[in-house]
Amino acid sequence: MRHTAILATALATLVTTSTFAADLPGKGITVQPVQSTISEETFQTLLVSRALEKMGYTVNKPSEVDYNVAYTSIAAGDATFTATNWQPLHDDMFAAAGGKTKFYREGNYVEGAAQGYLIDKKTAEKYKISNIAQLKDPKIAKLFDTNGDGKADLTGCTPGWGCEAVINHQIKAFGLSDTVVHNQGNYSAMIADTLTRYKEGKPILYYTWTPYWVSDVVVPGKDTVWLQVPFSSMPGEQKNIDTKLPNGANYGFPVNSMHIVANKAWAEKNPQAAKLFSLMKLPLADINAENAMMHAGHSSEADINGHVDGWIKAHQAQFDGWVKEALAVK
Repeated sequence: MRHTAILATALATLVTTSTFAADLPGKGITVQPVQSTISEETFQTLLVSRALEKMGYTVNKPSEVDYNVAYTSIAAGDATFTATNWQPLHDDMFAAAGGKTKFYREGNYVEGAAQGYLIDKKTAEKYKISNIAQLKDPKIAKLFDTNGDGKADLTGCTPGWGCEAVINHQIKAFGLSDTVVHNQGNYSAMIADTLTRYKEGKPILYYTWTPYWVSDVVVPGKDTVWLQVPFSSMPGEQKNIDTKLPNGANYGFPVNSMHIVANKAWAEKNPQAAKLFSLMKLPLADINAENAMMHAGHSSEADINGHVDGWIKAHQAQFDGWVKEALAVK
């Protein structure tokens, strides 16, 4: 008799599990995530993919494209979502690809993303440099000259990221065109050269952002200092933004938040997934820590998948809670 009861319970469990699987909203639907070519973005993208898989979706590997292509692809329905929409940095690209008529964007996935200009602390203290406007002085600018043309070399931004437009705008606005050169190209190659210069004890001037591994290698406040700007000045959609912080300091960029952005029509057809996108939250410090592991050599596909697994395991109740709350949407 007891065996029959156990068997019956086992069968009942089996039936409810398979019924549940059949009832999952994502069954038979394939999702295509997109991100930029910055491999450090994979961690936050895959975390969303894993949650969607829990809801029955088949999720492809993220496609790596330029940000503007990511937005136009999502708007056209060729891709489903990106987990790396920076606001307000990407506002021009977001608007150009159709804005709220084409995109679903609810909730804040990551908060407190900073960016700006830094120099090494040694040079900052020796020459009392705290504001980028001081580089109008050719003598100060020359300290950061890496190629002998007498101008400061700023390790800048990869074209297409959005930050390059802000930097180019600010160099003009702050009257630095004659003394500062904005070097644009492959950021990871340029920052590697910059860090080599730092190790050799030479002055460095660079743009960076958080979350990213650079600020774990050269720590602001300890090895480097953030430079302030003389006044707020942003291009395009961001032109009315005051970048001054409540404490009066102004580092030239507003603090950004990152969002999961999906194709609007798809989100309307998939309300449970849309709800999930609005619920997920990832601490900036966790991204920084994962990016630092990648920089330390743990950057293979298997490594990154391991980082995602580890994060979910450490936050299992929260992760399961998101999925459960999303699945409850009718």
